[in-house]
Amino acid sequence: MEPRPPIAIVTQSERMRAILSRVETIARSDTSVLLIGETGVGKELFADYIHRVSARSERPFVKIALSAMPHDLLESELFGHERGAFTTAHADKKGLFELAHTGTLFLDDIDDVPQAVQTKLLRVLESHQVMRVGGTSTIPIDVRLITASKVDLRALVERQLFRADLYYRINVFPVEIPALRERREDVPLLVAHFMRRFAPGRPIAVTPEAERAFVAYDWPGNIRELRNISQRLALFANGQITLADLPPELNGGHPVEGLIKACSRCLADGSMSYADVVTCLETNLLRQALADARGNRTQAAKALGLSLSTLRDKLKKFGLDEAGES
Repeated sequence: MEPRPPIAIVTQSERMRAILSRVETIARSDTSVLLIGETGVGKELFADYIHRVSARSERPFVKIALSAMPHDLLESELFGHERGAFTTAHADKKGLFELAHTGTLFLDDIDDVPQAVQTKLLRVLESHQVMRVGGTSTIPIDVRLITASKVDLRALVERQLFRADLYYRINVFPVEIPALRERREDVPLLVAHFMRRFAPGRPIAVTPEAERAFVAYDWPGNIRELRNISQRLALFANGQITLADLPPELNGGHPVEGLIKACSRCLADGSMSYADVVTCLETNLLRQALADARGNRTQAAKALGLSLSTLRDKLKKFGLDEAGES
């Protein structure tokens, strides 16, 4: 079997480098690891990295997003089932613990596991044995466990929504992965990385203004959001990404926020009539739509949900039709 390529965790953040240094040390043991971080920070990437630098790297790496699994199927998925255990169990099925035997099992969104399954999960981890649903005998397992949570499990323990004994069992080595907004120095590096990935052999530069917008944005979706936006930009980029190429949330905020800022005077001015305020709002909304569409009236009309003829009438009404259509 050929060795798999190393996992790239792109960073120049001192905080991230310190975390990776600790992770590399603990990865070579069989210690259970709990990854903690917001959605999209790269918990699955960390789990894969830990497996690949461990002594189990040539053995199975099995992963499951528990939040995506219906609760009534979760027990069968994790522990397997015997033929006839329930109506649709037409054959024996190995669970994920069996499939990961001698390797690593990654349970993402461990905070979504129902308490009934938590009890059985704890029993498996403590006994190193699994019993399939409908089975009568136990099966020995040797699995290195990595779990991940998008919330603070201690808070769930305090609210009695998560078993304390299971929490202590999986929280042997916690790793808190910072949100992207907490390591903004990595943003330009990640953008360049994704541009190379999504446009191989086609160099794409990012202007200083666009790069500043990338760094200033808070990235609520973290690296996943950055990757998706980078992929979209790479598809249409013609050698360079400018500020005008960026989506509205990056190059000036949400359109509604921009509208409120533009109309802040008329909204606060109690002397203006209702008709004047509506005129102010509609005028700025039309201007913003034209700016976002770079003067293309067809695109602006589509963005506003108007017909092209209606847009033209409104531009004429508010004196915005002086410039020719581009």
